[in-house]
Amino acid sequence: MKDIHDILQTWKNRYADQPNVAFALATLVRAVGSSYRRPGARMLVCKDGTIIGSLSAGCLEEEVAIRARMVLRHREPQLLSFDTRRRFGCAGKIDIFIERIDEQLLAALARELDERRSCFVLTKFEGNELGSRMLCYEHEYRHEHENELIHEIHPPMRVLIFGDGPDNAPFLSLGQQLGWDVTQIPDPNSFSPEFDDRTAAIVKSHHYGRDFVALTKLLPLGLRYVGLIGPRKRRDQLINELLELGVTINAGFFAPAGIDISAETSQEIALSIMAEIQRVFRKGTGESLRERKMPIHRGLERSDTSALSKR
Repeated sequence: MKDIHDILQTWKNRYADQPNVAFALATLVRAVGSSYRRPGARMLVCKDGTIIGSLSAGCLEEEVAIRARMVLRHREPQLLSFDTRRRFGCAGKIDIFIERIDEQLLAALARELDERRSCFVLTKFEGNELGSRMLCYEHEYRHEHENELIHEIHPPMRVLIFGDGPDNAPFLSLGQQLGWDVTQIPDPNSFSPEFDDRTAAIVKSHHYGRDFVALTKLLPLGLRYVGLIGPRKRRDQLINELLELGVTINAGFFAPAGIDISAETSQEIALSIMAEIQRVFRKGTGESLRERKMPIHRGLERSDTSALSKR
């Protein structure tokens, strides 16, 4: 998902005010067996040579970029197949569709994500009417075909940090690398509840009163993740006071926050908490992959269209 956010950010910063600029969009549309990335991974190739995004661990990008420049010149889309069992380190096969797009699709995507609305992109890579387009929210798309990919694109994760101090720096750094929107809120009294289903919160003011105020505002919102940094004894005191006040403690409250990686430094603590947020929102298990009996990537060969049929 970070690929599309990076693509849109680069487009807004460098190309949005330049009319009639053409781009080649390469999309991983199909994967069989093992692959480093899964369907929906995207890479944008600009006419000036700029490349944003990735489709693998760096194995394919140069060849795809060369073919993308051909697509820009000849205006004909291409579907590339890579047998990664023979040429690369993965045991599978992937198909990459390259098309010429204009700024209208990028502008439409940017508009939806800036408003923190999820959207769907349909990419048809075989047959007639090739190319990518956004699906209207009112349209009920019920058909599923082998020659198309339906990709649900979400706005970036939003993480609210209640509290300030130098130990915020690792959260900000990790958030930037992940493409998450991390916001610091030093004073919980100034917080106005603006949230959606991709919002998480970390309470870490290291001050009992400010933590209490933050939790009284956050817990009633029903967020999927509210993490509290601090010892269990202090957590229990806060919970008892919150319950006396009538605040409901739901399953989205993680205290102490973080997964067990024996974290000690502020960098390690931030890593354990950001990993826990990722696990909660992506429904991971947190177990070591060597212990996993199922494939690493679960059910991502084709994007889920069930949400579309409900619209």
